[in-house]
Amino acid sequence: MRVGMLAPIAWRTPPVHYGPWELVTSLLTEGLVRRGVDVTLFATADSVTAATLDSVVPHGYAEDPELDGRVWEAIHVAHALERSGEFDLLHNQLDWLPLAFSRLSRAPLVTTVHGFSGSNILPAYARSRSAYVSISDSDRSPDLDYIATIHHGIDFREFTARETADEDGHLVAFGRMHPDKGIDTAIEIARRSGRRIVLCGIVQDADYFRERVLPHVDDDRVVYLGSVGPDQRDEVLGGAAALLHPVRFAEPFGLSVVEAMACGTPAVAYRTGSMPEIINDGVTGYVVNDLEEAVAAVELAASLDRGAVRARAFDRFEVERMVDGYLAVYEELLARTGS
Repeated sequence: MRVGMLAPIAWRTPPVHYGPWELVTSLLTEGLVRRGVDVTLFATADSVTAATLDSVVPHGYAEDPELDGRVWEAIHVAHALERSGEFDLLHNQLDWLPLAFSRLSRAPLVTTVHGFSGSNILPAYARSRSAYVSISDSDRSPDLDYIATIHHGIDFREFTARETADEDGHLVAFGRMHPDKGIDTAIEIARRSGRRIVLCGIVQDADYFRERVLPHVDDDRVVYLGSVGPDQRDEVLGGAAALLHPVRFAEPFGLSVVEAMACGTPAVAYRTGSMPEIINDGVTGYVVNDLEEAVAAVELAASLDRGAVRARAFDRFEVERMVDGYLAVYEELLARTGS
């Protein structure tokens, strides 16, 4: 089987620190290569892969103000479509733009829907000739037909199993500094719980960060580490008593929740989006409705069996399960199209 994998190009694949779509694209690409699939990865030129790498952009546009993301994404998509006839199928991980030109693809197209930035992009999906994969049942649009739901998988070898948290019992919040992520709420949950909290993530909304987060950062009770890479991520997530995830939007998946579980660290998350689907309540964490419930859940989560947290997460979110899911989708799509 020959697969063209169309990665996002905001960041390198895999990302050095932030870039969830690029990370998932990398994990799937490398998993397919391990299974003997002939994959060409369309990504930034500095990407690292065992697949065949093809690129038209030197590095991620999010890291270089001289690169206009709109322009380079269009060039990137056009280049992949020009080569589409060389593949049995083309897998789009890049949101709506390739869908607008899906009829130009000479190979069947499958798109992983990583989330909708707004209802205004739905016309590109509705008019496309792509098959769709959702990353959670909660993130499905009633206006689209889906071939499957496949939860993201992670490589558990990158996360160290921790039988106990650090002695101080601190908490962690791991996500973009943006109102959607509720970082300010996580700080308040930690304060009411009488625990320190470590914050990690890129600053995506500078005003929010300056007004709602930074005033609380004292490098003691509230510590901000910035955007951390894979090595530090393992240490930060594994050392915490619990991950706080009080999101204010319908999060399509939430990789940091699963990454924390991979270390044995349970999660306390608000009941929105995919969180009830991702967290096994009372086993890998707790799903709550408000701040008061979150404060009460911190102590419960901190007492969960961390070995059981990791084991359940492994059963559900290990990378090979994701690879199995996509291989089944590819086979079904090729059977449908007679390719």
